[in-house]
Amino acid sequence: MARRVLEKNTFSTGELAPELWGRSDLSAYANGAARLRNVFIEPSGGVRRRPGIRLIDELPEPARLIQFEFNTEQTYLLGFGEKRALVFEDGVETIWFETTFGVEHHDLLNWTQSADTLLVVHPDAKPVRITRTGDGTWQTSLWAWRETNLRTSQPYYKFGDPAATLTPSGTSGTVTVTASMDVFVPGHVGTLWRIQGIEGEIKSVANGRSATIALKQALPNANATVDFVEQAFSDVRGWPRSVTFHQDRMIIGGSRDLPNRLWMSKSGDLFNFELGEGLDDEAIEFALLADQVNAITGIFAGRHLQVFTSGSEWMVTGDPLTPANVQVTRQTRIGSQSDRTVPLVNVDGATLFAGRSGREIREFLFADAEQAYGSADLALLSRHLIHHPIDQAFDPDRRLLHVVMRDGSLATLTLYRSEAITAWSAQSVAGCAFRSISVSGGDVYVVLERDGRYFLGVFDPACGFDLYRRQAVAEGEAPRRHWGNLDALDGLDVSVWHDGVLADDIRVAGGTITLPESIGAVPEIEVGLPFTHEIYALPPAASDGSRPHGGNAVRLVSVTLRLQETGQLRVDTGRGLRDVALPVSADDKDALYSGDITLRALGWRRGSGGTVKSGLWRIAGDLPRPFLLLGAASEMGVND
Repeated sequence: MARRVLEKNTFSTGELAPELWGRSDLSAYANGAARLRNVFIEPSGGVRRRPGIRLIDELPEPARLIQFEFNTEQTYLLGFGEKRALVFEDGVETIWFETTFGVEHHDLLNWTQSADTLLVVHPDAKPVRITRTGDGTWQTSLWAWRETNLRTSQPYYKFGDPAATLTPSGTSGTVTVTASMDVFVPGHVGTLWRIQGIEGEIKSVANGRSATIALKQALPNANATVDFVEQAFSDVRGWPRSVTFHQDRMIIGGSRDLPNRLWMSKSGDLFNFELGEGLDDEAIEFALLADQVNAITGIFAGRHLQVFTSGSEWMVTGDPLTPANVQVTRQTRIGSQSDRTVPLVNVDGATLFAGRSGREIREFLFADAEQAYGSADLALLSRHLIHHPIDQAFDPDRRLLHVVMRDGSLATLTLYRSEAITAWSAQSVAGCAFRSISVSGGDVYVVLERDGRYFLGVFDPACGFDLYRRQAVAEGEAPRRHWGNLDALDGLDVSVWHDGVLADDIRVAGGTITLPESIGAVPEIEVGLPFTHEIYALPPAASDGSRPHGGNAVRLVSVTLRLQETGQLRVDTGRGLRDVALPVSADDKDALYSGDITLRALGWRRGSGGTVKSGLWRIAGDLPRPFLLLGAASEMGVND
């Protein structure tokens, strides 16, 4: 019998997709795992049980989370619901205000922030400007374009056939205009048009070819003309799809009826889109012309202005951007999802976006050598965890990218390019689905859905459960078995942890629970939904990674696990999961262990290398206690 030792010093490639379990020749195989659930991979390569989710409150309706950070000290979380937004400061709801966006608009909400102003857009709703004032109040208003008595400096466009003409019945006042083809609809009433450069408001629409307009100035003549345009954004034509700020300009990317068009405001005048005479500081407008008309899904102000569409990615250059020197170059042909706005995230100069296929998370990164952008797939080794992303947020303090999937799962990527760490794991909450995520003030907030109910929570290292609540009796009050004020958890089966004792499946009825005899009357409790962390080793391969051992008789002789600040250990070395006593003081139930644990194993096995339990060992623990695995050394015997 030959003996080999397989050392795993890092989990820097995360959970590998099952189709890669035969690729033991890859370096990623040596640094990966078959299953990593409810754990975060540390930037140093270790695996830590994830924090629990502290319950902030039950929400009245579905919510889309948006961060608002005025500076590092003043951070807020906005939850957009049904025609209103809730404002949370330090996890406490402080105020709410009305918006134009309903639940049906959540999928395509897009936003950008500058100082104390947040701009929020949707192609089917009027854009909103939200401002935090100095006294802590919030004001919301519709966008207001730069305006004079004679002109409104918003984008304009001639929709329909370029050869269509308008013939006015007069040159001033309120006149009737007759079109050579159908151009008017009843929704045009109240919109602004320009005829031969003169602006007016549509007062009535008789039919598709006739309308009345109140002119703000006299027309040069009453002849038929092709020189007419209407406001680009309206209920008839749709509203902006995406927005950002770049080089002191506001950039609008696409709308419902003009999906591939870009508008750039006048420099230093964010709501002025007057094209003027093409001077350097005046507004810029153009369409992304290519072999396909792909809708703009997002724009990002990075090293250059980056434009993401449903079919490709573009770079807009110009230093500075002016009407004379702006250049547009297509970079890659990946494409983004067009039915859901997944926020663009910047990580160390790379812009992360969800690919059109729904199975990719790409990084759009500029390469100095090629002077062009590339789009590497960060999910290549863990494709099975990516199922049509609907939201994402990056936690820079912990180097974690959290991605919410359409099926309600949450995938977490530890991304540390300088250390070559790209490691995925997956998170789940019992009976719940993740719906939205945001990072604000260094905290990671999530919206969870369970049986049509919605909860706002935050990842908290001090919590061992999900939807966690902690309660204690008042000073001088006696311990008790009956605990109330749990209305947000009403109807759920929860677990309770106290003084090293765990009680499961306790129903919350009427906002109250009764503790079992095993716990009795206590002065404080921790309550919530339990979760299990799982770490499964990959099927064994030769020490040099040259071949798997599926055709050999294999035996795990022993495994040594290096732990740090760990309070629980449950391991399966071939005969089922069993609890391992850690060498800490029995008198201190909160003591944590750091060091090595060696476990012996018995039994031979052959083949069966294609299942998730084919590895030499696996770890699974459900106690609300810390766990951190730094590495593992597996001594195994092999017979032909």
